[in-house]
Amino acid sequence: MGLFTGLVTLPLAPVRGVVWLAEVLKEQAEAQLYDPGRIAAEMQQIADEVAAGEITEEEAAAREEELIARLHEGRAQGG
Repeated sequence: MGLFTGLVTLPLAPVRGVVWLAEVLKEQAEAQLYDPGRIAAEMQQIADEVAAGEITEEEAAAREEELIARLHEGRAQGG
């Protein structure tokens, strides 16, 4: 980047910084969302809630299906 280009685009630097930060946060959120270890922990939490009578078997099945879909989606994305 030349001096002139750097000076002309300098006012856009904060915008580029915010866009970069948003991309990093999105990547981190997706990494956590599709993390197999995190999904396994959530599955265990569902089992614990069923055992404690906090949720029904039907609610547990629906939540487990969502978690399995997340796991498959994460694997399809290469995670």
